[in-house]
Amino acid sequence: MKLAIQIIKNTWEEYMMYRLSFVLWRVRSVMQLVVTYFLWWAIFSQHTELFGYTQSMMLTYILLGAIVRPLVMGTRTQEVGGMINDGSLSNYLIRPMNIFRFFFSRDIGDKTLNILFAVVEIALLLFFLRPPIFLQANGLILFFTAVSLLIGMMIFFYFSLLLSFLGFWSPDVWAPRFLSFVLAEFFTGILFPLDILPAPLFLLSKLLPFSYFIYFPLKVYLGQLQMSSILIGIFVGFLWIGGMKFLASLFWKKGLRVYVAEGR
Repeated sequence: MKLAIQIIKNTWEEYMMYRLSFVLWRVRSVMQLVVTYFLWWAIFSQHTELFGYTQSMMLTYILLGAIVRPLVMGTRTQEVGGMINDGSLSNYLIRPMNIFRFFFSRDIGDKTLNILFAVVEIALLLFFLRPPIFLQANGLILFFTAVSLLIGMMIFFYFSLLLSFLGFWSPDVWAPRFLSFVLAEFFTGILFPLDILPAPLFLLSKLLPFSYFIYFPLKVYLGQLQMSSILIGIFVGFLWIGGMKFLASLFWKKGLRVYVAEGR
């Protein structure tokens, strides 16, 4: 536990060493949020309800998405591919904490810092814009929202590690990561709820794990899913966690067999 806390602190310190980069990243996130917010505000200025959403529900979806995104998708696992290729992974293999726990602790550091800033940013937007928002008061729904967020975090963690482990066999892991994250970004539902997509695309999104990153937790929070759909979704989510963890562990074990300290 002490080691995990120290890793989290070290992650925060690294961010503070590159403050300008971190601030620019947060500015980019806020600008994207503001543009998306006013886009949907303008759309709903002509409608009281659209795609099954009221204005308050849609704006709540967009604003909460800005907090859920760093919680679920904040990660430092992209570092693993570079560590494999330059040989520095060897420094981590001799540590008392395995690579999965080490980078999960790194991710917690990343998530907590980004969420802190995201909450402050959202609070300022709420203060100045005073949008109509939807507040969920059902304790059971809030519990299942928390469970779905945890599921999304774990799926994303193993998915991101899985992509980084490709570095054992390829000197370029950024191309597959970039393409995968472009696909994931679209199907997370960060820009819009996935159920407004055409039926074939919405069906495709349900066959992929990416909806668990943002769309599914927010749909649960908004109370737009039947309890049976929530329970089935959570069950399938745990299956995705198990599948991603199995693949990541398999890639890790097979990758170590071809790894040498001088790099891939």
